[in-house]
Amino acid sequence: MNNKIFILGSTVLIVLLLFLFMKVPTLYVSYEGGGFALKEDRFEVSWIHSVEKEAWMETYEKEGSRLFLVKTRFKTFGAGTPSDGEVIPSTDGYVHMKIDREVESVDLIVSANVETMLITDSKEYRLYEMVADYDSVKIEIKKLPVWEFLRGEIQ
Repeated sequence: MNNKIFILGSTVLIVLLLFLFMKVPTLYVSYEGGGFALKEDRFEVSWIHSVEKEAWMETYEKEGSRLFLVKTRFKTFGAGTPSDGEVIPSTDGYVHMKIDREVESVDLIVSANVETMLITDSKEYRLYEMVADYDSVKIEIKKLPVWEFLRGEIQ
């Protein structure tokens, strides 16, 4: 009987230690004075283009420990338009382009003037209300302890 209790106790201890020390690749948004983790593996960055005054959206995906710019959507071709993407047919009034380019991070300069936002399936983050005008926001993959990831958003 004592042997079974010892084995059960040892197993629980090992699981707890793994829970404390194991790290998972997580999307992390950081800015001066704060940051938070995203549970989703996909997000969109949205802003109003400064020249054309139209919405522009970029979709990113985390695949394991890697981050990819998957596609972009915009109204008209102009300054900053990608030249090497594949145009995806659409009927919503936007030009959709498949990009599929790996990136180290997404570095943004946020402005209320262009209404910089981060959008996931579960929430819309108005970055321009979260940080001062022209502050930077960085979105990257960080390895967080499992217990921290399971807590959800970290503000």
